[in-house]
Amino acid sequence: MARKNLIEISAPNTVRTESVPAKDNRPIAGFLPQARSGGPVGGITRTLGNITEKMERANDLERQLAEGQTIVDIDPDLVDGSFVTDRLEIDLVELGQLVEQIREHGQQVPILVRPHPETKGRYQVAYGHRRLAATRELGIKVRAVIRQLTDDQLVVSQGQENSARTNLSYIERALFALRLEQRDFGRDIIMAALGVDKAALSKMLIVMRQVPLALISAIGPAPDIGRRRWLELGERLESIDCEPIVAELSADNSRKLSSDERFQQAMTLAIGKPASAKPAAAPSTISGVPVTFKRTPARATFVFDSKAAPGFDQFVQERLETLFNEFQQGKET
Repeated sequence: MARKNLIEISAPNTVRTESVPAKDNRPIAGFLPQARSGGPVGGITRTLGNITEKMERANDLERQLAEGQTIVDIDPDLVDGSFVTDRLEIDLVELGQLVEQIREHGQQVPILVRPHPETKGRYQVAYGHRRLAATRELGIKVRAVIRQLTDDQLVVSQGQENSARTNLSYIERALFALRLEQRDFGRDIIMAALGVDKAALSKMLIVMRQVPLALISAIGPAPDIGRRRWLELGERLESIDCEPIVAELSADNSRKLSSDERFQQAMTLAIGKPASAKPAAAPSTISGVPVTFKRTPARATFVFDSKAAPGFDQFVQERLETLFNEFQQGKET
């Protein structure tokens, strides 16, 4: 932003007035200014004072911009999405309604962005993805607050805004929690972003372990389906093969259904399949290791023989994080 514009839109500072003693009008050295003539020296002094005042006001506005207290207009093509996706899809009907609202009344609520951490001159959204999409469709600039944000601050702002507006479904919030965990955000940050306690976060992550991502994508956000139903579906899926359910929901006739209806269809298919549709794997052992395990489509369970190797379970538990990091690195390479 040019310095000239900063000066022109700044509000003038309040002029400070000096109090004069009521009883004694005699000048006190260093307190009452001496009278100055209107000659050139006085004019130069006033000019310098005005320049200083304008610079102070410009600096104050720059500070407000840095703190995200000023709304600016940005070309939406310069704005990228958050590095953590929190939606399965954008409802085209709702987006169309938002486009018409902004067309008629303007964008009433600004989005929050930060300077892009990797690309100079670009920005990254913390929240306001739908408003950004609407302004793109209208071909107008998006009103935004620019704020310097760390990754932690961005995801907390992103999650809290969505929680306040209650426009994310339960499964989208659970998926957001999983994505944050996969990016090594701490549980305290995830709980703050979602506005949930430890127990609620644990249930979200249980659902994400039980229900495959392919099935969640086939169902969609299911806005009217809450935690209890998702947990119930997850429990049903533990003993069956869910690939036929994913195939059924991905068919053209199912895609015409609403997301909530696809969830009901998945539940019906899961209930209709007997638990023996995919026999549970018999416990397996590793030669020479006092551990047995069994695997289902959704989870694997390890059982340690404490009598044969006391303390081995604790030894493995302490090294799980290291093992998981090695696993992730192997997938990346």
